[in-house]
Order: sequence, then structure tokens, then C-alpha cells
Amino acid sequence: MASRNLITDIPGLRVGHAGDAKLGSGATVVVFDAPAVASVDVRGGGPGTRETALLDPAQTVEGVDAVVLSGGSAFGLDAASGAQAYLREQGRGLRIREAVVPIVPGAILFDLLNGGDKNWGRYPPYRELGYEAAKAAGVEFALGSAGAGLGATTATLKGGVGSASAVTRGGITVGALAVVNAVGTTVVGNGPHFWAAAFEQNGEFGGRGAPAKVAPSDLAIRAKGGPQENTTIAVIATDAKLNKAQCNRLAVMAQDGLARAIYPVHTPLDGDVVFSAAIGDKPLADPHYGLAELGMIAANVMARAIARGVYEATALPFAGSLSSWKDKFGH
Repeated sequence: MASRNLITDIPGLRVGHAGDAKLGSGATVVVFDAPAVASVDVRGGGPGTRETALLDPAQTVEGVDAVVLSGGSAFGLDAASGAQAYLREQGRGLRIREAVVPIVPGAILFDLLNGGDKNWGRYPPYRELGYEAAKAAGVEFALGSAGAGLGATTATLKGGVGSASAVTRGGITVGALAVVNAVGTTVVGNGPHFWAAAFEQNGEFGGRGAPAKVAPSDLAIRAKGGPQENTTIAVIATDAKLNKAQCNRLAVMAQDGLARAIYPVHTPLDGDVVFSAAIGDKPLADPHYGLAELGMIAANVMARAIARGVYEATALPFAGSLSSWKDKFGH
């Protein structure tokens, strides 16, 4: 099978988006065809999450049915309820006698001040957006300003949804999905070169490479907004057979991809969260070295996904909105 360079190169998962252009926000749902072994790593100082406690390796529940990434700050946590409702209609979930409970962790980003109309009345729209995103899930999905990335921004450019994949020497596939709404930058200084340039494959985010020189001024902090306004939320997945503790280590190592692609990252102002999921039956050649290699590749893939999210984004149609990378630098 030819690579899509998407997280859906891993058989057994699908991705769906739903968004509202007037709202300037949306939701993205990763749906697993069967319950996935999953975990999470939280590094940002201001996270917003749902059902992450059960992803600790010490907790009982092993499988999750979907992961939801949403805009809307704390209001966006409702998106997971919508995805859960859709999965319940499909008969999916943890079975406890006659009860069926879909297990749907999620995380949110802050996009409430991006110019969109957030006067939604009594109830925010994210539950319905989560439902529609889960319903729309497929192996092909949009990158850039779609779903949870519709209203995402970085310090200097429009943010968005990115994805990438790779295969280890042993034939294990790893894929990343990232929604980039960082307090920092994904490019060096004010130029077109991505911090993640060293990891780019086949010109997937413009092929500009690294700058000839990084000036001291390029290392100065360029940050947007204030507390709670920023976050990068992501999913790393693999067709390797992993237990929950190994999945947790995969999430920890995949966080290094954020550090390779965003400057600065994991700040007190970010809510950076990486979920991990193992949905395959391919054994690691070695439980320690094999997992180390998988995590190394996962970090590279995550960095690429983040750069792609910014590269593929389009500017919001609101006054004063940030330019996209392509608006500023071409293709």
C-alpha cells in the first residue's frame, strides 16, 4: 500500500473533521476500528483534558475507542461527548453487562480570541461538532485550517492540523496527527525556514531546508497572547504491539518532536498534550532497543506533522488575522 504520509497509514484508525467557519473553530476525532491500547503525556503548563487519568499505565481500562482534539478551550471538552454519542449509536464501547460506555479521551486548545463569532448562546456547539467529526472519519482527511485546526494560530503565522508517517527498519509504521496552536514559532525568526527542516521528507512542507545561519535575533522569543491561549495537542499511533506502559513511553518520546518543531515549547502558557495509541500486532524485535527506535522515529514524525500543519494552513477571514505560511512565502 502506498503511503499517504498521514496517521491513517496505520490500518485500523480513521480521522474526521468538523468545523464552523463563522465560529472560527472546530473539532477533530481519531476513531479506532477496535479498542486501542493508549496512554498520554502532558508537558504544557496549562492543559485542558478529559479522561486522561485512566490512560495512566497503573489504571485498569486498557482500550479507548476514540481520541478527540478540539478548539474552544474548556467549552471544547464537550466535543468528546458528541464523539461518544456517535460511537454509542454504533454499539462501540466498554461493556459492563448490558451497559456500553465508549471510552473517549480528549484535549482542547484555546482559540476564543481569533475573530470568530463565539456568541453561541446557552450551550456551545462543540458536542455537535464532535459528533459530526466522528461520523465523518475516514482514511483521507484535510490538513491545515480544518477541524480543530480551523482557528489555531502560532506566534507569527496561522496554525493548523498536520500529519505525517514513517516506517521503521523492522517494518513498523508510526504516524502523527498534530494541531498546532503554539505560543511559540514553527519557523526560524521571520523567515520561511521551519525549525523541523532537518526531518522533512520529500518537500512535504515546502522544501526550503534550514537557513544558512541562525542569527542571535532569530533566537529571541516571539510569543503570542497570554496565559491559556496556546497549545499543541497531538496523537502518535503505531501498528506495533505495545502494552500500556510502552505506549506511555512512546508518548513521552514523541513529545521531543514538539521541541524539534516549536520554539519555545512546553511553556507555562501552553497546554501541550500527546496521546499515544497502539493498534497493531507487530512485535518489537527487542522490548527496549525496539521501543527506543520507535520513539525516536515517532519524535521525527511528530516534528514533521507540526511543520505540515502550519505549511498547509490558510488564514482566517477575519480582520487582523495572522497570515498563513503560503500567503507570506509562497509554495
